[in-house]
Amino acid sequence: MRGAWKRSIFRRPFGAMLGISGVYPRAVIILGAISVSAVSASSSNALVPVSPANFCVTEGTVEELPGHLLSVTVPKMRAYLNALTLQTIEARFTYQGATGSEARLGSGALRRQFGLKLRAQDACNVVYAMWRMAPESKLVVSIKSNPGQDSSAQCGNRGYRNVKPRRDMTVPALRVGDTHVIRAEMNGAEMKVFIDNSTVWEGFSGQDALAFDGPVGIRSDNARLQMQIRVGPVLHAQRGGAPICRSSEESE
Repeated sequence: MRGAWKRSIFRRPFGAMLGISGVYPRAVIILGAISVSAVSASSSNALVPVSPANFCVTEGTVEELPGHLLSVTVPKMRAYLNALTLQTIEARFTYQGATGSEARLGSGALRRQFGLKLRAQDACNVVYAMWRMAPESKLVVSIKSNPGQDSSAQCGNRGYRNVKPRRDMTVPALRVGDTHVIRAEMNGAEMKVFIDNSTVWEGFSGQDALAFDGPVGIRSDNARLQMQIRVGPVLHAQRGGAPICRSSEESE
């Protein structure tokens, strides 16, 4: 499934698949042409759904279901959006329980979790907002920063720093069949995470989070999920265009 799905989606640029030409073909895709100045990054009403075809899956597999839905059933899934947008991403997901087999993180820890990526430059430099389901229910924001490194072979599971929130709240324990909406936003180094439109985490990520830049994305560990992803407006005046899809497994 993994190889066939990725070959069919990423053999050609998105622009060619949709008959679109221009400097930034991946940034147009089905997200539509939306003026960045016309919307607020903090408004969930400004977000638009994206198709599974718009994600580069770097580890695991993502199945496409009707209605822009994504299905994840593998122990590890890592993906990022093949377009640069405002640093806002939202997932409406239904938790379907643990995967049939489980995989440990690079550190050796065994967790069940689902999260959102921000500024995902590569496997070594990324901001995470993770909803941990087991062994305990909690929301953790972390920065993975490894200047000068870009692959898991180089950085492994090094460079992580959990960010202490200025304000946070307890997140609900997830039961099989529960549906929730999680949204993460960054405005410079300021970051907020919402669950069901209530702020559950707010704080300053630190200057090291601004030393790299990249698209938004998603990841999961040992959790079966169905979800719809919405993102902020595409940045049409992006520096260097959208990243090339590279399959490079992330250790943690």
